[in-house]
Amino acid sequence: MVKEKSNAKTVIRHTSESTLLPNVPILQRDDEGKMVETNRLLKNSYSCNFTITMKNKNVGKKMKTKAIELSKTDLLVDFDPSMNSLKAGDVVNLRFKIPRGTMEEGYESTVRIRGTVSWQEVKMPNDEITWKMVFTFVESLDSYFRRTKWKFITTFTLASLLLVAFFIVLMRIESLVYFKFNKFIYFYSLIAATFLLTRYIFGAFYRNVPINSNYRPGVSIIIPVFNEEEWIHKTIYGCLNQNYPIDKLEVIVVDDQSTDLTVENIWKAVERLEQEDEVYKIKERLQVYVMPQNGGKRKALVDGVAMAKHDLVIFVDSDSFLEPNAILNLVQPFQDPKMGGVAGRTDVENKYVNSITKLQVVRYYIAFRVMKAAESYFDCVTCLSGPLSCYRKSLILDHQEDWLNQTFLGQPATFGDDRSMTNYILQTHRTAYQDRAICSTVVPDKFGVFLKQQMRWKRSWLRESLRAGTFIWRKEVFMALFFYVGLIVPIAAPVVVLYNLLYVPLFYGIFPTTFLLGLFLMAFMMSAAYLFFKKSSLWVFGFVFVLMYEAVLLWQMPIAWVTFWKSTWGTRDTPQDIEARDKKLGKKLKKDPLTIKS
Repeated sequence: MVKEKSNAKTVIRHTSESTLLPNVPILQRDDEGKMVETNRLLKNSYSCNFTITMKNKNVGKKMKTKAIELSKTDLLVDFDPSMNSLKAGDVVNLRFKIPRGTMEEGYESTVRIRGTVSWQEVKMPNDEITWKMVFTFVESLDSYFRRTKWKFITTFTLASLLLVAFFIVLMRIESLVYFKFNKFIYFYSLIAATFLLTRYIFGAFYRNVPINSNYRPGVSIIIPVFNEEEWIHKTIYGCLNQNYPIDKLEVIVVDDQSTDLTVENIWKAVERLEQEDEVYKIKERLQVYVMPQNGGKRKALVDGVAMAKHDLVIFVDSDSFLEPNAILNLVQPFQDPKMGGVAGRTDVENKYVNSITKLQVVRYYIAFRVMKAAESYFDCVTCLSGPLSCYRKSLILDHQEDWLNQTFLGQPATFGDDRSMTNYILQTHRTAYQDRAICSTVVPDKFGVFLKQQMRWKRSWLRESLRAGTFIWRKEVFMALFFYVGLIVPIAAPVVVLYNLLYVPLFYGIFPTTFLLGLFLMAFMMSAAYLFFKKSSLWVFGFVFVLMYEAVLLWQMPIAWVTFWKSTWGTRDTPQDIEARDKKLGKKLKKDPLTIKS
């Protein structure tokens, strides 16, 4: 909270009535390659450090200074002696470039806008009071960008998506002509194109369930944590910093015997929160439970559910950060008594770290806003994702034993807990997606870790899709049809790619122009959809993701076929990972004990 002085009148500015805690910062790499947080101040205002150019028609000359805080309605700047000629109420022409990461995506560009001069009293960290100059924009940045940049982007991307869809249809007509030459390949191309287009069509028809002002059910947030010392306090802050009735929201942190400083940092966060303000009843709403022994993520979640006092339980990953209205939006579909689970949207928190994280930004958004939204159109979301999902507590309790003891080909199922529980829910209830229930998560920024995560997800997808295939036919007809098509397409994809890129050129001497054009159109559709919704400069990384998928990720699928019984995570020390590593070490020791000892 800061004070603003304008025309001898002091007013108190709040970013939100419910804002209690510091918002979660954006993660980036510094010049030395270390991951750091940007100093984002509040939900609706952001600290910044860029140059602005000012010109007042009465003074004539241009002036420059540094911007230190930016919101969608005003700009706080450092005072410079050259600005002495400006008085409260003067209208100034402003020009500045918003660097990426300063605000949400879509705002990174050069701005030319007018602002009215005022003065603001700011309390510094050392309690010293100083005055800063404020420029209040004549129109909000949202209004400015809708009138300029965003208007062009919306028109361009919408026209491009329609044109791409038209070309894809033309190419599939060509597949009908050549169907007699290779029925399998061209039939695959037909169903793949149909599947892709329908995902975007149904995703376009999706609508977020609106907020009912009279619906605020009690919710218990469960955070399972293991070795998350760096970000766990921010996860807790995000869960408590919600625009939701205090007496209807509790947070339960379950530590699965972390071996780092996770538990110590949890208690530090609790102490800090208790000092904020007693009115928020932190002690009553926040529980911390340390498991007596390492039991895995599922056991941590089940233990948390057992402690929950409300009928709706929300699972939040320990490296996920909730927006203030996430819970309010997430619970709305539960007004339907047949709704069993709801997934929120997950964005990438550390989006600007490197190319690996940037391509995941586009992939995550399309996976949720298009793919899950399309499934939600039929009330049949097939994966209620781990970063943020809500369930009826009674359904978790009904399936907890099967979930905890789930095995596949005799091996315990340790990962894929979100898909697994979704399958249990789907057998009797509906599932949905809420696009405005937003959280962000820290994604891998190293290629090796990213590949291990993708392999784990493919194994989980394959296992649980085979399970879902045994009952999904009882759901809505179109949803069931698209589910089975969506199961076949990625499994057959490696064969199709080899046929088009190797077999046809080698044996027929034909360059695979049509196939490569199809890949380009698929990549363009993903990138254009992202640009349409987010207005972000990161849209080009949709092309990067498709190229990486075809060159690398696609070939993980055959490996997943023959190893989907494995239970190791590959990115954390679960009991199964430790056991597998010990077995591998034992084999090496038997083979060459001297080398291992040395």
